Amino acid sequence: MFESVLGCKWSLHVLGQIRKGVRRPVELHKSAPGLTEKVLNERLNKLLRFGLLERTVFAEAPPRVEYSLTAFGEKFVGVLDQIEALRKELEAAERTPEDHVQ
Repeated sequence: MFESVLGCKWSLHVLGQIRKGVRRPVELHKSAPGLTEKVLNERLNKLLRFGLLERTVFAEAPPRVEYSLTAFGEKFVGVLDQIEALRKELEAAERTPEDHVQ
C-alpha cells in the first residue's frame, strides 16, 4: 500500500501540508512551486480513495472545499514519522566514526 499511496513525491507534500493545517486546494497548490492543479487533484483523489483524507464541502457561495486527515490518515503519517526518524538515525550512525575499533 505504501508504494501505491506514495508513488509520487507530491503525496508526502500534500499529507504534510494538510497535517500542518493547510486544507484548501488553492493553498495546497500555492504551497509547492511545480505542483500542478492536475497532479494535486490526482493526489487528493488518490488519498481520498485510500481513506487517508476526508473532503468537506461547505454550502457557501462560492462553494468552499477543505481536506483533513482521517483517523487512519493520522496513523499513516505517524508511521511516516517513524520511518523518517529511523532514516535520520541511520544517517547519524553513518556519519559517526567508529571510535572503538579493536
